[in-house]
Amino acid sequence: MARRKGLSEADRATWALFARQVHVLPGRAVPELPAELPPPDPAPRPALPAPSRASAAMPATLAVGNQPGGLDNSTWNRFRAGKLAPSRTLDLHGRTAQRAFHALHHFLHTAHADHVRCVEVITGRGSGEGGGVLRREFPLWLNLPALRPLVLAASHPHAANPGSVRLLLRRVR
Repeated sequence: MARRKGLSEADRATWALFARQVHVLPGRAVPELPAELPPPDPAPRPALPAPSRASAAMPATLAVGNQPGGLDNSTWNRFRAGKLAPSRTLDLHGRTAQRAFHALHHFLHTAHADHVRCVEVITGRGSGEGGGVLRREFPLWLNLPALRPLVLAASHPHAANPGSVRLLLRRVR
């Protein structure tokens, strides 16, 4: 690569624009500025990156009790009826929302890594009319990008028990 001697006019103009914004130290001279400055070139807009496979394959929003796509009817009916026994259970009673979220995050990632298919999470019914904080936040947590790819389906094991949710985890491929 050949080295150039000196600066081009465009380089000098760019330096002059920059030098106008800098305060000169005491005892130093102000650099000379060209009389006319060329108009700055419009900056090219950066191209948007192509969507990655991970974001393109992001599953649809998960709702507790709704049959997701990609799950056959017989498996869904067995899961919804509570005939798939959970391998592990997590009880979130008595935890703050933050601690419950971290426990759920760790629990689901560990269960998925251990190739567990069905788990149960107990949030409790709560005392408010819409349920407790954990019960209200639970569907939102399941749809976060860190947890949504792990969970295939969610359902209450019994219609009379809205304080418990069974999760069908995706298979590890």
